[in-house]
Amino acid sequence: MRIAVISLTENGNRISDKISEKLDCDRYSFKKYPSENSVIFESLSEITGEIFRKYDGIIFVCAVGIAVRCIAPHIKSKQCDPAVISIDENGKFAVSVLSGHIGGANRLAEIVSDITGSVAVVTTATDTGKKFSPDSFARANGLHICNMNTAKLIAGEILKGNKIGFYCEYPYKNILDELIADRSLKYGICISDDKKNIFENTLNLIPKKFVIGTGCKRNLSPDVFEVFILDMLKKNNININLVYSISTIDIKRNENAIIKFSRKYNIPLNFYSSDELMSIEGEFSCSDFVLKTTGTDNVCERCAVMGGNRLILKKHSGNGVTFALAEREINIDFERRIL
Repeated sequence: MRIAVISLTENGNRISDKISEKLDCDRYSFKKYPSENSVIFESLSEITGEIFRKYDGIIFVCAVGIAVRCIAPHIKSKQCDPAVISIDENGKFAVSVLSGHIGGANRLAEIVSDITGSVAVVTTATDTGKKFSPDSFARANGLHICNMNTAKLIAGEILKGNKIGFYCEYPYKNILDELIADRSLKYGICISDDKKNIFENTLNLIPKKFVIGTGCKRNLSPDVFEVFILDMLKKNNININLVYSISTIDIKRNENAIIKFSRKYNIPLNFYSSDELMSIEGEFSCSDFVLKTTGTDNVCERCAVMGGNRLILKKHSGNGVTFALAEREINIDFERRIL
């Protein structure tokens, strides 16, 4: 999770520094009170606009009202907006402001409160009532929500104290009391590789099984990169909503084509060093040229299988882009959390 911390005063800088000691984040500080190891900005509204889509989480060290006014012009949907929290300059309260469930702001507020000794303020109904949240569960387990309206209906039934049906084609553990394997119930959750009308009102959650390993020429056009990746997915009958993550080598950390694609489709982007990639055991397509220039004999295939994933499509290349595809093992855990 890429996180930015924005501070406006000297007190804010101290809190920002404390957060950065425990969390991997980028720091931004106001020009009147510049802080070491931070990006200096002149306008809070302008810097918010610049970074709103760059990060998975944004922590404002200021009043909630200031944060809300800055993010308001950029809010689109809970399915793509970053997690936003606001912590006051005295470090008393860490407030979940935006994307509490899917974005992970509720959990981020809890983490920041632990770091700073503040009180986490979470106002979403399922959290305040200590109830199961379908969208938080889906995000934590890498599941695509097919219908957000049905997810809201399910959450509403849970808040009423009603039982929800559950059907799953994958191994699962720590199932909650709210869910029971009863197909006669009006509302239910189905976890499978395709949509199934198991219940009268079925919330279909489809696992994001696929990991893209990729690389590209330096300064490649983002449009060229996007067209190639989408074409490869289409040829392999894979919906982009079912892509769990994109992986590449760390020397591509600032490659605009890859970063822009990741942000546009809201897919997590991971970077790995050549040493990490070469440590993976397995049979991969090898290139002496790639080894000489990057330190690893193959980028896309090794990136795709990082984390124990199973390679299902070996290297394909074209228009300055390389592409490989892996499938991750799916195990559902109701106690798994974001971050």
